[in-house]
Amino acid sequence: MPLIVNVKRKPVALSAAMMLLYMLLLLRLPASAEPAGEEDEIHALLEKSLSVIEIDKEIVRIQAQKERLLLEMTDAEKELGLQEQLISDKQEEAGRVVRAYYMGERDFVLTALLSFNSISELLQMLDYAEIILTNDKRTLNSYTRQYRSMKEGYSLLEKRSKELDEVEQQLQLQKSRVLALEKQLDEQLNGRSDADRLRLLMNELTSFWETAGMNEVKQYFRALSKAMRQLPGWVQENKQLLEIKGFQYTITVPEDDLNSFLREQNDIFHNFSFTFEDGKVTAQGNRDNMEIRVTGHYTIENEPKNGIMFHVDELLFNGFSLPDTTRSALEKEFDLGFYPDLIVSFLKANEVDMKDGELKIKLSLKL
Repeated sequence: MPLIVNVKRKPVALSAAMMLLYMLLLLRLPASAEPAGEEDEIHALLEKSLSVIEIDKEIVRIQAQKERLLLEMTDAEKELGLQEQLISDKQEEAGRVVRAYYMGERDFVLTALLSFNSISELLQMLDYAEIILTNDKRTLNSYTRQYRSMKEGYSLLEKRSKELDEVEQQLQLQKSRVLALEKQLDEQLNGRSDADRLRLLMNELTSFWETAGMNEVKQYFRALSKAMRQLPGWVQENKQLLEIKGFQYTITVPEDDLNSFLREQNDIFHNFSFTFEDGKVTAQGNRDNMEIRVTGHYTIENEPKNGIMFHVDELLFNGFSLPDTTRSALEKEFDLGFYPDLIVSFLKANEVDMKDGELKIKLSLKL
């Protein structure tokens, strides 16, 4: 019997959801407060139940990726089969042409060209020679093209096979994680007098996250992704943010200035703020009794293009930490990167740092 049930049901009424959410946030029963150690244990149980749901989503995504790769491999194998059949015929024709030259069977062409009695006869011989040589060249080129195509097909099939192996490993890893979490939850719930209440809270938390929480998180990420596309233009307009010393450029963005910029872009950021400290950026806010906290860092990436990419290290929803699969999915769906060449085309980022309430980006000329 599954541990978590009914997570796909219709949303509960708003007032009831808020009451349950309040209970979840405080981690206590209406009548009396739980001891501190008990609160921590219940919080961990609820967090694990949320991770089970989110990792299950990753399993579904990986399974779909696996099925797509299998379909691509099947199509590639069929195509290779056709190519192998076609190339066998071309291989025989090409072999005859090569043998003819190797065995001297094409010497008559040269002999004919040297045995003319008139200009008109020479021109006629040249026409014949061109026809023969062109046909030989066409045969060899056709074989070469099909051979290369077949080689590329095998390379693609090998690549897809390696991808499939990696996907299968990911799938097994995530399945193992889910099974381990479910086992831990079962063991921790067994024997508890409040097990049914906790299962209800788990269901309500996961339901609230799936019907409202995830949408709220994505709204922030979507708004932030859109705002980041406007950031290079904003830097250009605020020259005080850019310092130039010789061929070295430094962009310094104070957190207060960034927060002001974001609030100009979207009203959602009036309840959201960024802070920079010790190599980390933290963004947090709350709205409609939902609190979001994102902690991450920036790295310099050069592929597929030079930019400063944001990585989510921690995502909290109403105090509950979401697993790495959720963070990774959000990174893939929303581009929160900053691209210096949108400020000046010949610039590239070399270094990024966050401390004392400032984001510093060091740039240089592209060589």
